Order: sequence, then structure tokens, then C-alpha cells
Amino acid sequence: MKKKLAVVLAAAAALAVALYLVLPDLLVKWARQSDRKAAGLQDKSVRVGDHEIVYLEGGKGETILMVHGFSANKDNWTRFAKSITPAYHVVAPDLPGFGDSTYLENASYGAVDQAKRLDQFVSAIGLKKFHIVGNSMGGHIAGRYAVMFPEKVITLGLFNATGVKSPEDSELGKILAKGQPNPLIVGSVEDLDRLLKFAFVAPPEIPGFAKKLLVDEALRHRPSNQRIGKQISAELGALEPDLPKIKARTLVLWGDQDRLLHVSSVKPFEKGLANCTAVIMKDCGHLPMMERPEETARHYTAFLKSK
Repeated sequence: MKKKLAVVLAAAAALAVALYLVLPDLLVKWARQSDRKAAGLQDKSVRVGDHEIVYLEGGKGETILMVHGFSANKDNWTRFAKSITPAYHVVAPDLPGFGDSTYLENASYGAVDQAKRLDQFVSAIGLKKFHIVGNSMGGHIAGRYAVMFPEKVITLGLFNATGVKSPEDSELGKILAKGQPNPLIVGSVEDLDRLLKFAFVAPPEIPGFAKKLLVDEALRHRPSNQRIGKQISAELGALEPDLPKIKARTLVLWGDQDRLLHVSSVKPFEKGLANCTAVIMKDCGHLPMMERPEETARHYTAFLKSK
């Protein structure tokens, strides 16, 4: 009897350890899948050249291609997309080099190369003409796409986008100019908390176990992010001279408390774009589609419906 009890207790202890190690990962995956399901999005993948591109797709109507920012992924758009998919067909890829898509050590991931890959991607999944919206680095890539493939772009959305020289330095720019630690580099839970406070006015509440997994994910991508970061940092203002070439109606949307890209960046976009609508959200940070997804979606869909 004692021997059987010892076996049962050992099995129970082993199960407890297994659950301790596996359960947090399962819970995070479940949360992501729940958000995707609520938005009507499904996880898919397609081979494009040397890259496997993983993407989310759902909804019906005109297509909106959503392009995430640096060190981010397709799920940056999920809660925003929940308000979009009832009336539009949404496609949100992990850009090559990020998320679950392929990263190649010898490839270039600058805006021009990524725009070319995006065009190969949309061709591979059968898209002919669509709206495109991008955040941060994704905004630069979306703008570059509108320059290179204007016949395919119905409208352009730029949410806190890179690509122009800001008239006023951002807080991030001032920090880096002083040689201080980059608040965007994540190596611990404390670093993640600092990043969240830096990117959001009202940071999302994330359980401790989920933060640990997000840090582990960031550490896995750290070498590739550092390499890609050097590539894109050399072209931060490269879109500005080509803004007059963009003929699509464009929404420039910004959080007025963005500490990464100063809100004054809206001015060069307004000056350079032929057909520009600007919306500045008060008390909002660098990721409006994540910080205030419903409100951001209202601004965006109102723009899409306007003429």
C-alpha cells in the first residue's frame, strides 16, 4: 500500500512540475487564439521566395493589409481587427524576419526589400487591390509599398510611422543621443515593464507568467532584431522625399504622447502627401491600435468610408 501511495505521489509531483513548466505557455497561446477567434482571424502560412510567411486572415469585403512595426508581430493588430472584420477582409502578416515568419541571416530587411516581399506575398495569396495600413516601421514599409506599387493601393494608413525626419526630437532620440541604455531592448521582466511604460500611456495589464514568456520570446529574437535594427536605422527619413509620389488617400494617425516618435512627425507627412487626413489621439502612445483599439478602428473606418 505504501509503495502504491509513493508511486501515486511521485506521479502527482511529476504532473505538477509538468503543468508548472507547460501551463504558462499554453495559457498565453490560448489567450492569443481567443483574441484571434474573437476577431474572426485564422492562422495561415505561405511560401514566398526564400521565406515562409505566417499571417492572420479573416472577414469579408474590401481587403486591408496590416503591417506591424519593428520587433513586433501580426498579433499587434488582433484587437483592432475585431472592429474591422465585420465589414472588411483583413490580412495581417508576420513580416519576414519577425514573429513566426522566416529570418535569414544574409537577407536585407530594409523598407524597399520588405515592400518587394510584401508584393510577392499579396500575389501569392491572390490580392489584386487593397487598403494598406502600417504602424511604426510598418508604416514606412506601407508608404514605400504605395510608392512602388501605386496601382494596387486603394488607401494608405500611417499609424505613428517612421520614414520622415521629425521636427522635434522624441524622448527616445534624446536618450540614445546621450548614450543611455535603449529602453526598447528587453532582457528581463523589469525591462519589459519599462518598455510598456515607454510605449503606452496606459500600459496593458499582463500576468507575471506571461511577461516571463514574452521576455523569453524577445531574447530569442534579440540577435535578429539587433541586426535588422541597424539596417532600418540608416533609413529612418528615407520615405520623406518620395511622399509626393504617393497618390492614394492617406490617413496619418498619431498618439500625442508618443515617446518613440514625436507627434511633430505628422507635419512632414501632411506637407509631403498630396491627399492627407491627420488624426491625433489625445493621451495615447506609440501603439494606438493596441492601446485604444476600438477608438482607433472608429477613426480608421470613418476615413475608409470618406471620399
